[in-house]
Amino acid sequence: MNEFDLIRQYFTRQAPSAVLGIGDDAAILRPTPGQDLHVSVDMLVEGRHFFADVSPQALGHKTLAVNLSDMAAMGAKPRWAFLSLALPQLDEAWARDFSRGLFALAGQYGVDLAGGDTTRGPLTLSVTIMGETPQGQALRRDAAQVGDDVWVSGELGLGAIAVAVRNGLLADAGLSEDVLAACQCKLDFPVPRLELGQALLGVAHAAADVSDGLLADLGHILTASGVAAEIRADSLPSLPQLEAERARWLDYLAAGGDDYELCFTAPQAARETVEAAGKAAGCRVTRIGHIVAGSGVRLLDGQGVAMTLKKAGYDHFA
Repeated sequence: MNEFDLIRQYFTRQAPSAVLGIGDDAAILRPTPGQDLHVSVDMLVEGRHFFADVSPQALGHKTLAVNLSDMAAMGAKPRWAFLSLALPQLDEAWARDFSRGLFALAGQYGVDLAGGDTTRGPLTLSVTIMGETPQGQALRRDAAQVGDDVWVSGELGLGAIAVAVRNGLLADAGLSEDVLAACQCKLDFPVPRLELGQALLGVAHAAADVSDGLLADLGHILTASGVAAEIRADSLPSLPQLEAERARWLDYLAAGGDDYELCFTAPQAARETVEAAGKAAGCRVTRIGHIVAGSGVRLLDGQGVAMTLKKAGYDHFA
């Protein structure tokens, strides 16, 4: 099997939404009239973003899921993806299982693989994704307003705990098998919150996906919007067993990374609408604080006293 056999057998699928998909020098796409086009790129590198022995099917899922999460943060409907692979060797079994994971998720959200590239090298996976929102309606980081509520979707801290367990940092954590399994599933098979993001169009003011840790990614919203936030440590959502020992797990909940949830701000008057959007999307949404004047994030305990974390969020160059 050579490079082109690999592409043809495992990565070439019909792309009904493209004028021309895989098989030529470039794809031909036709965006929907009246829609803004969103483009995002994410790269996953072995040893930095995933463990070497992760299952290829899980890796195929996650490679696309982290890009879909960027689309969700802007309320965009994903349409096309482009995949670039650097592989240490041509491994048919690996390619088969990886493509199964990727195409299963792509099919779930109506995403067509429209092109890409392959080469030999250290295992590196990169997806460029394109999506659409109605013109001028996208969620952005720069629109948070003083007085807004701060919300987050789903549960926090699970992916980071799975990484810490794997690295031997939590050998005596006393976590149940069910909790450990939930953490590992969150790390391997994150769920992009696309339905929620699209439901928040016209409701939320600003949003970002939580990939490097809640406080770090909320900080991007605050910097872009020129505001500050006060976040209640006792409100951060996670699994019941972790919430019951919140002080022990706070660093993971607030700054762990690998959550792929949405953090967003919305006016107080929209609380019922946000709750309804979460319910319609089948996704837990939790109000964790509010936007204030100033700069930066203040994490407060139950008495309103500022807290300091050991972790500051994921650093790709640490």
